[in-house]
Amino acid sequence: MRSLGELISDDRSAWAEIEAAVSGSPYAIELLPADPDRAAACLHRLQVATTSWLGALVYRSGGLIVDGGWLRVLGSGRPSRRLADIHEVNALFDAAGLVVAQDILGGEFVWRQGETRPEPTIHYFAPDTLGWEDLTLGYTDWLYAMLAGAADRFYLSWRWPGWRDEVAACPFDTGLSTVPPLFSKDGRDLDGMSRRPVAMAELLSVKYDMADRLGA
Repeated sequence: MRSLGELISDDRSAWAEIEAAVSGSPYAIELLPADPDRAAACLHRLQVATTSWLGALVYRSGGLIVDGGWLRVLGSGRPSRRLADIHEVNALFDAAGLVVAQDILGGEFVWRQGETRPEPTIHYFAPDTLGWEDLTLGYTDWLYAMLAGAADRFYLSWRWPGWRDEVAACPFDTGLSTVPPLFSKDGRDLDGMSRRPVAMAELLSVKYDMADRLGA
């Protein structure tokens, strides 16, 4: 295991690139400050250097809140804002990789090895299909794209009138549960369905359990 000193690089840190992507983003992004001790412990356990976007984000921030909380990119956590750190989230379920972000509807972005590529890529657990989709992008390219405007295209069919206010009212440890569920044949009209905030762990537990039952 590498020491903390081996993982931290001040002169070659990717943090400046992340800050530039955040400042140039078309979205409202909140960069949660990191607690130094917590961040150092998270980075050491992660064993990813700060020369990478993943390592820099975990070490320098509690996480990124995109579009008022629609997307939560995990860092070293911010308990006062009810955002867990990357290790706490990954301890909940076995996603066969590293969960790096969650969205308001219970979707998860996981950095893991694919079947056809030599390098790990971001895979998305989709709450409407309960299946996994390989986005074919590494962590850096995926995060840059999402911050640069890809989130609008990615979630185009899932926005409803007034979603911003509804999402902004949800704490960062919750997601929106829908009735009927998104994965049902009637769960396609988000505007016409019932929605309520529930604990993210509860929301994901239901979805992963149903995925297992369906063999998704």
